[in-house]
Amino acid sequence: MEGLSVVIALVVLVVITVGMGIRIVPQGSKHIVQRLGKYHSTLNPGMNVIIPYVDQVPYKVTTKDIVLDIPSQEVITEDNATIIANAVAYINIVSPEKAVYGVEDYEIAIQNLVQTALRSIVGEMSLDAALSSRDLIKAKLKEAISDDIADWGINLKTVEIQDINPSATMQKAMEEQAAAERQRRATVTRAEGEKQAAILEADGRLEASKRDAKAQVVLADASREAIERVTQAIGDKEMPVMYLLGERYINALEELSTSTNAKNILLPADLPNAVKGLLNR
Repeated sequence: MEGLSVVIALVVLVVITVGMGIRIVPQGSKHIVQRLGKYHSTLNPGMNVIIPYVDQVPYKVTTKDIVLDIPSQEVITEDNATIIANAVAYINIVSPEKAVYGVEDYEIAIQNLVQTALRSIVGEMSLDAALSSRDLIKAKLKEAISDDIADWGINLKTVEIQDINPSATMQKAMEEQAAAERQRRATVTRAEGEKQAAILEADGRLEASKRDAKAQVVLADASREAIERVTQAIGDKEMPVMYLLGERYINALEELSTSTNAKNILLPADLPNAVKGLLNR
């Protein structure tokens, strides 16, 4: 019985040892093998054989694309404006041994690299340029960190700027500035309208004055021509002139006396002579 127990124990030990020596690596992963504490090899997807008790697999690294979310941070632009920016990086591990032995934690390291590079790039740009140049920031950001993470066996596939917005304080200041600008434009537009209206009104008055002046000239010419014709017709004869003037004078007195607003009647200063003149006509 004791011999059977020993055999069974040896069989179990052999099975366990064989199981420890066979490693199945799933697709999309690679395993790092250390032999006596030192890097030995990298296991590819599929079945692999290692030496039990001597070889160990302390790291299992994915070969799929990894999405790293870069936390939001405050960034100061060249014109001392504060903006909030965050990004997302897509990486792929091409050399797992470099990724695990070249840096303590490659994810934290890449996040810090992206944040530092982003602060540096945006710090050299104005607020307006930073808000409208995502593609430029993306290109500079990729160029800045690609070489650094390549030393860790990691390939930066792309990096995208998720959000880049002014801070709450800056947004309020920009809104106030925009409101002031709209008010200024409205004031300028209103002033321009009043100016054009005044110009048009002045032009109208000028044109009316010119037309009134021309009308007065025409009336004066007509009066002058009428006087000349009357003078030519009368000649040196005095009675026709006196007759015309007396007739107009009487007509004016009649219209004044029949007016509803007439309160006074005007009489000639030399009434007797005027009457005699009219009777002797």
